[in-house]
Amino acid sequence: MDRRSPPIARLPKPPTRRNLRWTSGLVLMAYVTAHLLNHSLGIASFAAAEAVLRNVQLFWHSLPGTLLLYGAAGAHLALAVAALWERRTLRMPPLEGLRVLLGFALPLLLATHLTAMRGAYLAYGIEGSYVRVVAGLWSLPGAGAQFTMLLAAWTHGCLGIHFALRARPAYRRFSYLLLAIAVVLPLTAMMGFISMGREFQWTGVPPAVLPTPAEGRALDTAEGRIKLFYALGLAALLAAYAARNWFARRARGASIALRYPGRTVHVPRGWSVLEASRSHGIAHLSVCGGRARCSTCRVRVLGPTQHTDPPDRDEQRTLDRVRAPGGVRLACQLRPRGDIEVIPLFAPASRGRQPAPASSFGRERDVAILFVDLRRWSGLAEGQWPFDLAYVLDRYFATVGAAVRECGGVPNQFIGDSVMAIFGLDTDLPTACRQALRAIELIGQRMDAWSEGFEAQFGHQLDFGMGLHAGRAAVGEVGYLDTTTFTAIGEVVNTASRLQDHAKTAASRLVVSVFAAQQAGFAHAGGQVEMLAVRGRSEPIAVICCD
Repeated sequence: MDRRSPPIARLPKPPTRRNLRWTSGLVLMAYVTAHLLNHSLGIASFAAAEAVLRNVQLFWHSLPGTLLLYGAAGAHLALAVAALWERRTLRMPPLEGLRVLLGFALPLLLATHLTAMRGAYLAYGIEGSYVRVVAGLWSLPGAGAQFTMLLAAWTHGCLGIHFALRARPAYRRFSYLLLAIAVVLPLTAMMGFISMGREFQWTGVPPAVLPTPAEGRALDTAEGRIKLFYALGLAALLAAYAARNWFARRARGASIALRYPGRTVHVPRGWSVLEASRSHGIAHLSVCGGRARCSTCRVRVLGPTQHTDPPDRDEQRTLDRVRAPGGVRLACQLRPRGDIEVIPLFAPASRGRQPAPASSFGRERDVAILFVDLRRWSGLAEGQWPFDLAYVLDRYFATVGAAVRECGGVPNQFIGDSVMAIFGLDTDLPTACRQALRAIELIGQRMDAWSEGFEAQFGHQLDFGMGLHAGRAAVGEVGYLDTTTFTAIGEVVNTASRLQDHAKTAASRLVVSVFAAQQAGFAHAGGQVEMLAVRGRSEPIAVICCD
């Protein structure tokens, strides 16, 4: 009998810290959003807001709801404390600093709401109601404190979502709508609060169960103790943090050297590469705020392997997603234990003496890349005047560029007799591939129409070839000083160019990768599938040659 135990790999893996932070944050964001929406109902009437509040409380006051809410709050705070402790410097972009500051300020702001509502319910069975909230806070100081708390929680949550998702195409596509919601919802909540207060002024305050004076004093005492306990804990954390960093800076042999291109910096052991860059004013992209999500901070690492620890699960998952080669790490997660050399792969280009903004380059997305090449250009150039050649190129570029733009792409590079076009900057990958195939059809039609009179005019046949591939690329501005261009960089660009070269060898008008054709919904795209060895790729690629 086989008594072997099931493989350990089959057991579910525990959630990573990144997943716990994301999940707990979404739970808390859902709670705050529900509060704001509920307040907004006060614009209609107090009765509508109160009726919805009763139903919402049934869930949050239940055992599952209580465990979910306070478990998420506890986990989120614990992860924030751990993240702060792991930081070796507090230098960070302003928005990231605002998010951290609001996060640690929230427990102090929420203490009053926590004791007045949940504390009164647990200790004395007094249900929360809008009568207590609005009547108790119907003054400028009270209402100001209430909405400062809500705005702090809402802003912290919105910034967290923004940092986590801003590298994703779908988020960027709907970012203006999300920004409108982020601004409007707190405003409608304030309007609902004011509407209910005005309604009470006109009709009188409805009856409600309120804490007795003794119960009120007990709740105030609990509130004060919660604030004091949290403030002392936060002060102790910051003092320990400062002391740890002070001793680390002065410990003998604790400093390591990080060699950047053209510069070497010394930092205490335990600093991340991203923290070292920020502390020494070295331009270094980090779209997600150092949470191992976006991969834009990644660096190539040179040095002894024993000077770096292996990546954890969060980092490895991101590296696998971008198919990073060996020796590439995320600067936000890499904490060297010895001297190493690092080369930022997406460092912003410098313009003059000021570093470019982080958004100028390093954005990754799935795109379709099309290369179009004009054939027999050398023979044509040999027998024609330069102005004739300029006319041919101008019309050729206009024909291809117009077709690409009409189909939703961006004609990107015009080099010699070749055009490179990018599809998918504002769409998903299947749509981008369909747009590219539609552009190929238009280019073929218009070039064929032009060729009818081309041979009679220039004595040469008009011929061209195309290559199409799809995949992940980095898109943005590259160049030097004021001479820059918007382009795409990555394996997909190299492969699309090689496919266009193969079109000449195969005597075909188009060579398209099977992957791009499948993304567009065309399994065969009208040709036979063959495996093509492409220079620069470790494995052959399945392609289709089309006439």
